[in-house]
Amino acid sequence: MINKKGILKKVLVLTLVGGLAFWLANFAISRTAIAADYRVAMSISYYPMLLESLIGGLIIGLWVSYPLVRFFNRIPAKNPVIKSVFLSTLILIFVTITLGGPSSFFATNNVMQYFIIGTVFNLIRITALGMAIGYVCKRQHREVKSTEIAASPSGLG
Repeated sequence: MINKKGILKKVLVLTLVGGLAFWLANFAISRTAIAADYRVAMSISYYPMLLESLIGGLIIGLWVSYPLVRFFNRIPAKNPVIKSVFLSTLILIFVTITLGGPSSFFATNNVMQYFIIGTVFNLIRITALGMAIGYVCKRQHREVKSTEIAASPSGLG
């Protein structure tokens, strides 16, 4: 049986860490001249964009964290960081197809340029999210293994 309270706590922590990493990457990107041009072309206001990126990061963080924790042994790879980046890549593909493509048509000119810029921004943000979630997940698994070893009768696991 799966310990739901333990899973929810891990997922919550990973979601918060991922959302924060996504937001920090977005904030760093938003300070560039390319991002300013992109915001003007897409008619995006700066301060609402910061709030929306935090909410979006938390949503994407949940989409990565829950499957990572719930199906950890079924995801290919041994390293939690690689597993998390793999899940993040799947989310990136989904976001690019459903949001990136259609939103770039709002640009008044040079649709392909703004599609590529938006995709690169998402690549940076979602990769940062995946790496942060994977790193914290790796630490969580290390702590679980050390408590299992300490709890075993011989101490050898």
